[in-house]
Amino acid sequence: GGVVCLESYHISGGNTLEGEYRLQGAKNAVLPILAATIISGRTSRIEKCPHLSDIRTMVSILREMGCNVSWDGSEILVDSSPVNSYRIPQKLMKEIRSSVFLMGPTLARCGQVILSDPGGCAIGKRPIDIHLTALRLLGVEIKEKDGLLECKARRLKGTTIPLSFPSVGATENVMMAAVMAEGETRILNPAKEPEIIDLQNYLVSCGAQISGAGSDEIRITGGSPLRETEYKPIPDRIEAGTLLAAAAVTRGKILLKEAVPGHMDSILNWLGEAGCKVQRGGDFIYLEAPDRLGAVRPIETQPYPGFPTDMQSQLMAAMCLAKGTTEITESIFENRFKHVSELNKMGADIQVIERTAIVKGVERLAGKRVTAADLRGGAALVIAGLAAEGNTIVENIGQIDRGYDRLEDILKSLGGQIERVSHTD
Repeated sequence: GGVVCLESYHISGGNTLEGEYRLQGAKNAVLPILAATIISGRTSRIEKCPHLSDIRTMVSILREMGCNVSWDGSEILVDSSPVNSYRIPQKLMKEIRSSVFLMGPTLARCGQVILSDPGGCAIGKRPIDIHLTALRLLGVEIKEKDGLLECKARRLKGTTIPLSFPSVGATENVMMAAVMAEGETRILNPAKEPEIIDLQNYLVSCGAQISGAGSDEIRITGGSPLRETEYKPIPDRIEAGTLLAAAAVTRGKILLKEAVPGHMDSILNWLGEAGCKVQRGGDFIYLEAPDRLGAVRPIETQPYPGFPTDMQSQLMAAMCLAKGTTEITESIFENRFKHVSELNKMGADIQVIERTAIVKGVERLAGKRVTAADLRGGAALVIAGLAAEGNTIVENIGQIDRGYDRLEDILKSLGGQIERVSHTD
């Protein structure tokens, strides 16, 4: 192969983060919406799309399937009329775990789909059995052959689909497939994330009949004619939470604009309990941090509206310097504590017992050379580096680019000292 370009963050810690920032569209809303553009065979204009590697990969997948896609600033225009392939390219699928929700829209559009086992972050088993069980109920035949899943549906037929776990991806897959199914589909025990409501709202803007996202039952009446649309996805609550955690642990003050505070109750409650002043407006969040954060009651990650697993590591980084001890239990993904050993290198005092991390707050962290093992764990190391004394180098930041659009530029605009350094190997 060619030259591998490895990039790292060089962070000089100790600066207070202050200023304002306008949030981007949510990665976890934009990705399924882009997948859903396949269904209509029309043009969709999606606004506020952040330049993330996961989104670039999704754009490449849509192009390989025949869509015309153009990216103009933060708008992505997808014309899915020329879709000519129901194969999801294996190489691209490996780069992005969420590509599994291309099954639903491709089945809706083409009546069949061939895909490989999805890749993504190495944070534990994410069985796609829930997806397969649900799609079979809609009338999809699924064969596994040579590491590929071959799915066919002569006709999709609406039915009642109870989910054994409120899986976000499975909920999205069924919603998208059911748009083209005959009759009514009911999803019981669906995921309730704001991004699910956003996908519903996008599909409704295309002319689909869907209601109930965010509640205990989603109803879809299939077969409505679909039209072209323009859509603006919700802001990224995990990007927001990451910046709030960074401001909180650096004694900062931050104003987030174009936010939806109602999507972030569990995060904002935690910040308030840790001693931050948090002000919520119609479309903004303002945070003022104390001199030192305090430990909070035990936290367990849960499906929405519980504390998001995607904020667990950033919370942990902030609690490393808090007064007192905080217990954090990860109940969604079993491999999601890879950042612990790296934080401990920097002087944190974290002990892991099965799925619980016991974080004893310390007075100070020291800059070290650490490595991002996954997306949110990488963000946690950046937060720790901003709050540490001296210089921190975070390696393998390609992981961080999967979910943040040039995180270094955002942090620099708020007064952080952080540089992206490229070095060829």
